[in-house]
Amino acid sequence: MAIKVRPLHDRLIVQRLEDDGEQQIGGIIIPDTAKEKPQQGKVIAAGKGKLKEDGGVQPMDVKDGDTILFGKYSGQEIKLDGEEYLIMREDEVLGVVQ
Repeated sequence: MAIKVRPLHDRLIVQRLEDDGEQQIGGIIIPDTAKEKPQQGKVIAAGKGKLKEDGGVQPMDVKDGDTILFGKYSGQEIKLDGEEYLIMREDEVLGVVQ
């Protein structure tokens, strides 16, 4: 997939990974609009790194293709070519799935 946006500095473009299983509470099927959004995603693009005070660049710990965990309200939702993505800073990432 070719994305036409390159994130700057310590930002990432992330595609949420959808859960396949339906959520059921007491036998009631929850509609898509009421389901919680997944907090796991795949890094589609990563910036060069965070700028330091001395003008250098601190390289990113996260790279393209990594599966990451992030907070419920992390990032800013964007739409590119009809697909939904998140743009977030590297410090919003809670961990990388091995």
